[in-house]
Amino acid sequence: MPPPDTMYCAQQINIPPELPDILKQFTKAAIRTQPDDVLKWSAAYFSALSKGEILPVKERLEVGQPSSATTQTSGLSPALLKVLHKQLSPQKSVSKSELQEKWRGLCLSSDHLDSLLSLGNFGDMVDWMEFFALGCSTLGGTIISALKCACEILTDDPEGSAAHIPYETFVSLYTYLARLDGDLSEDQINSFIQNLQEVAGGMVLPSDFTSLCGESAE
Repeated sequence: MPPPDTMYCAQQINIPPELPDILKQFTKAAIRTQPDDVLKWSAAYFSALSKGEILPVKERLEVGQPSSATTQTSGLSPALLKVLHKQLSPQKSVSKSELQEKWRGLCLSSDHLDSLLSLGNFGDMVDWMEFFALGCSTLGGTIISALKCACEILTDDPEGSAAHIPYETFVSLYTYLARLDGDLSEDQINSFIQNLQEVAGGMVLPSDFTSLCGESAE
């Protein structure tokens, strides 16, 4: 079928005035986030934008290679876990379906998500901070490395500074991971927490707990 003979000019085409800025912000977000599947991520981006939700966007471009084989397989990174935390942490518990939706929106491996959900023995509702702890464990490898990662994601300190987090938050994350790991007794867990409280007080930073474990704070 031949195209219609209608001719269009600038006066006939209505361009919403906000469109250029929307496209500019979208382009900047895509460059920072570097999604593996641009179309899938774009759908999540504009869905969140239309609902006034937190966007699936990294704060800045991550530089460097994934730190582990698991990270390479899953696609999860500290910046992406931070995005998920911003999206889901306002709720103490999130539905499994909502977590799956946000996870897919960041183009992360569904197999890895299933593995984390199985490891945490989660049902239809997921305790967000417990899931967050498992995500940090994936990134860190050891409990101490996972907790250092958690401090860097959760802190309100400027990037590159001490990375303090509240003592209660740290204890909750440490206790969950230590019990799940199963290598430490309750006495060892409680002793570590007591010693940490004497060192750290109300706020904990990585050098507080790495020094107790004989690790470098670097």
